[in-house]
Amino acid sequence: MARIPITRNGYNNLAKDLENLKKVVRPQVIKAIEEARAHGDLSENAEYVAAKERQSFVETKIREIEQKLANSEIMDTFQSTDGKVGFGSTVTVENCENGEKVTYQIIGPDESDIPSGKISIASPLGKALIGKEVDDEVVVKTPGGTKRYTLLKIA
Repeated sequence: MARIPITRNGYNNLAKDLENLKKVVRPQVIKAIEEARAHGDLSENAEYVAAKERQSFVETKIREIEQKLANSEIMDTFQSTDGKVGFGSTVTVENCENGEKVTYQIIGPDESDIPSGKISIASPLGKALIGKEVDDEVVVKTPGGTKRYTLLKIA
């Protein structure tokens, strides 16, 4: 299986989420199941059913995060010495159609958060920007159609 790039901060955040699920949330769910069992008939006990569903959700989330961590490769953010975009670069692009300028940091898929200005290296725009230089034009095929951007700045 291919390794998924992630920043150290992103990896640490996933690890904290996993620890919280294991040490805080899981024990709370177990306690809720025990309390619901104490109420008697489990076949008609809505609290028990809800607690078991919550337990299933939490265990699935734990396995999901463990898998992400196992498949992650911590990458140092790229400091461009050759003036090209790489993993961790912060870029400013201009939409060629409407002149809108936006700044993004290119990071791993599990860290992307568009409202915070973080896009995945696996996203259409992220893929298109890798290896580009200032003033390069980038054509991106998105679900909403083809878009053109000009790379204004790399940090």
